[in-house]
Amino acid sequence: MTDAAGGAGSERPARGQLRSALIAESFVLLSETGLAGFSVAELARRLGVSTAAPYRHFPNRDALLAVVATQSADELTRSMEAAAQAAGPGPVDRLAATAGAYVRHVSDRGAGLDVIFARELRPLRDADVARAGRDLMALLLDLARQAGHTDPSRALLLLEQLFVLAHGYVTLDTEGFLTRSRLSPEDVATRATRAATALLRGNAT
Repeated sequence: MTDAAGGAGSERPARGQLRSALIAESFVLLSETGLAGFSVAELARRLGVSTAAPYRHFPNRDALLAVVATQSADELTRSMEAAAQAAGPGPVDRLAATAGAYVRHVSDRGAGLDVIFARELRPLRDADVARAGRDLMALLLDLARQAGHTDPSRALLLLEQLFVLAHGYVTLDTEGFLTRSRLSPEDVATRATRAATALLRGNAT
């Protein structure tokens, strides 16, 4: 007996590779439908396996999403670190660069803060998700501190504004609001970084 469900045109993962294939395909699905459209049944269909097969590796949808959220947070943290370093020595520029890194990450992976800190994952109390979220916030708070925002509550408010801005750019571009045709992810990232720089310099004054 096999896991095959006969997904049309699908190529089933090699034996022993279904777990990693489910995680990889989860990012593809999230980039297309967002969290609201995320379905384990759809993942199974795409991978050409039975609807029961994913549950041999994950007890439920949220458990799979927790693994995806952890990986997304770790990837985003690394991307933001790299963007901050590439932005040069200016602390405002370094912090603003994280907005562009966020746009690139969500454009590529589909899993932003809405997945990393998803409300439905909180009851799981997953240690890996919590650790990855803390690492991400620690980086951002440190960059905010370097930019002169030493009070934690004010720094958190600033980060809230920064990522409402960055996530807003991704959302509005996806919905075709910014221009008649979709911009490239790099163009959107550039706009988000410039807007973040203006926001941060305005807060500094």
